[in-house]
Amino acid sequence: MFENKYKVFENVDLVAEDMKFVGLVGPSGVGKSTLLRLIGGFLRPSKGEVRLAGKPVLRPSPKLVLVHQSIVTFPWMTAIDNVMLSLIPKHLGRDEARKVAINALEVVGLQGFEELYPKEMSGGMRQRVAIARAIAADPMVLLMDEPFAHLDELTAEGIRQDIYNILFNKNLPLRSVIMVSHNLSEVLELADVIYVLNGSPATVVARVDIDMPRPRSPRDPKFNSYLDLMYNYLTNKKGRQR
Repeated sequence: MFENKYKVFENVDLVAEDMKFVGLVGPSGVGKSTLLRLIGGFLRPSKGEVRLAGKPVLRPSPKLVLVHQSIVTFPWMTAIDNVMLSLIPKHLGRDEARKVAINALEVVGLQGFEELYPKEMSGGMRQRVAIARAIAADPMVLLMDEPFAHLDELTAEGIRQDIYNILFNKNLPLRSVIMVSHNLSEVLELADVIYVLNGSPATVVARVDIDMPRPRSPRDPKFNSYLDLMYNYLTNKKGRQR
């Protein structure tokens, strides 16, 4: 039997701290999405481990929920029924599950749209439904893989402006967000800390802590200074630790 011994990562060490939005950036093909799936327990590392609140992550768990880059909503289900899917493992009664789903849709700004079908929604609304479904499961960590990639820029910008306050809502148990994106400005707009992956096998070449108040403007000279720093790490194959 053929055995693939290709090493994807080497000495990757990162921490998603309490109430922090973490960004993962790197060149295409470096393994960002693979790393996200390792963190979520969808893949098992051949070496090392992933821990959540001190306990090893050995399999997928409702405590770690992934929002895909493709906007995943089921066309034959209304918005509220799409959200209620994530509540099946909780074995709630339908009335209670519906109440939780309504609250999640309200959190993402879709109150009043509960009975719409995906074909009646914009792309931004469908992605909000997907996010509502994720947070309805009460995860501790939300994993986001290019969540705005299939949205037009105006729609993506509208969601980015809201997403931090949506996710770190005082009524949610969410403790951290880890997001993969190719869009450096998008990551810089949202993240508290950014890990830069580079090389083959990939390693963390930098951790960049973002010291800027929100909302952040791309016109701010400090914003562009951070962009230049990340471009430097991404174009330098060896990189250097900050």
